[in-house]
Amino acid sequence: MHTVYSRINNVSAMLSTCVMVLLAAVSLSTFVFTANPKGDLSVSSIQVFPGNARRYANKNQDFAFVNFNLTADLTPLFNWNTKQLFLYVSAEYENKRGVKNEVVIWDRIVRRKEDAQLSVAGRNKYAFRELSASFKNARPAHYTLKYNVMPYVGALTYGEAARTAEPVPFPERQELS
Repeated sequence: MHTVYSRINNVSAMLSTCVMVLLAAVSLSTFVFTANPKGDLSVSSIQVFPGNARRYANKNQDFAFVNFNLTADLTPLFNWNTKQLFLYVSAEYENKRGVKNEVVIWDRIVRRKEDAQLSVAGRNKYAFRELSASFKNARPAHYTLKYNVMPYVGALTYGEAARTAEPVPFPERQELS
């Protein structure tokens, strides 16, 4: 005769196995839903000004201020396993020493499918500065809208929704008067 404890153990083992199989099926099913979101990203203006960084108060660096226009339809990324989207605009460029840089200048979290239609005329949210002190002789930058799909269960997926058609050059430094 089985004891009450062994019966409870058998039932809980069966339930936990069923839950794990269900979660694995949910996780694997998200790979079936492939989406290709489309968007448009354009840079309307870039201004470069000298300034002092907070960390190094006596070090003069260039700061870039980027105004951009962004439209994107990210609704295909939402399915029943999508918890939220993390969106970010990054600038990819090479400095005068040949070092490749990727700098996040703007981001947003989208939690609902209704908010996934983007139309943003914005400015960089985060400081865009060149660590080698100057954007002079830096190659033109590509600006990209990238996304990260965060599911309820399963692996994170990454992708690119929009990119500037041509690289955008950095203008000459403007002196503050």
